Amino acid sequence: MNTIAERESGDLWVFGYGSLMWRPGFAHLERVPARLIGLHRALCVFSFVHRGTPERPGLVLGLDRGGMCRGIAFRVAATARAQTLAYLRSREQVTTVYIETLRQIALEDDKRRKVRALCYVVDRSHVQYAGRLSLAQRLHHVRQGHGRSGPNRDYVLETVRALEALGYRESDLHLLAERLAGNQGSGIRDQESGIRSQGSEVSFLIPDS
Repeated sequence: MNTIAERESGDLWVFGYGSLMWRPGFAHLERVPARLIGLHRALCVFSFVHRGTPERPGLVLGLDRGGMCRGIAFRVAATARAQTLAYLRSREQVTTVYIETLRQIALEDDKRRKVRALCYVVDRSHVQYAGRLSLAQRLHHVRQGHGRSGPNRDYVLETVRALEALGYRESDLHLLAERLAGNQGSGIRDQESGIRSQGSEVSFLIPDS
């Protein structure tokens, strides 16, 4: 694959909005809260491998058109650029449901830097694009979903925990997580003490997307 991200040189920024926030799986020099304008986080991808199967698909996150998304930006050393790209492609592109692209993001640090970061945007023409589902449909798929990387439920709850750690709350995702946790309260972090919180990772891990 010969993309813009591959042709450029220097340090690589990666924008994480789902499992990359809490399980990046690659070495990085910086981890900074960030904001992406023009795309939003949505449970809009049927998972056939890591959180489900073709017969019993789960749901994972994608970047879809419109709005804004807050997440985590990771700066990768130039010397690890090729290795990191290869890892991310093996993780995110197992069924090529995402479009690999570079987008400008705003880092939410003291310097308020703007950088170009690698993003994985959902391909709306792909068979795994789920579109906008009802809460009942999302609950059904997440509850049934179990794939190579484990239960779909854990994926959703860990992502909500990561958002709460950043001080963010997204109504649709939090409502789904509260239903999955069997609790109508306002927080997931205390409700799901059995789900392990994970910090920054510096070694390459098994793919999960």
